[in-house]
Amino acid sequence: QVQLVESGGDSVQAGGSLRLSCAASGYTYDYCMGWFRQAPGGEREGIAVISDLGSTYADSVKGRFTISRDTTKNTLYLQMNSLKPEDAARYYCAARGVGWTCRLRASEFGYWGQGTQVTVSS
Repeated sequence: QVQLVESGGDSVQAGGSLRLSCAASGYTYDYCMGWFRQAPGGEREGIAVISDLGSTYADSVKGRFTISRDTTKNTLYLQMNSLKPEDAARYYCAARGVGWTCRLRASEFGYWGQGTQVTVSS
């Protein structure tokens, strides 16, 4: 059973940076993993995913956010730079098994963390 625990959320000013972490337990080493976010009243948005074939980003974060993973620590990261007020949301880590296309679709992920809150003030 895969369990995911996010950390690193905080309140920052616009233009600032944060690094989110997602510690996984259970086997995820060749899984597709990703970061999603959800603002109040909004839908869960896929922002970055990573697999053995590479990574994919939403246009809204491309060039500002970087997803990475450390398989030795079984941990997923999201480096967020040049943060904007519209980046404020609850950020979730997710995982799905191998054999499927790794893409920014929340409905395709079966494992989820509880999320970590990011607030960006202007």
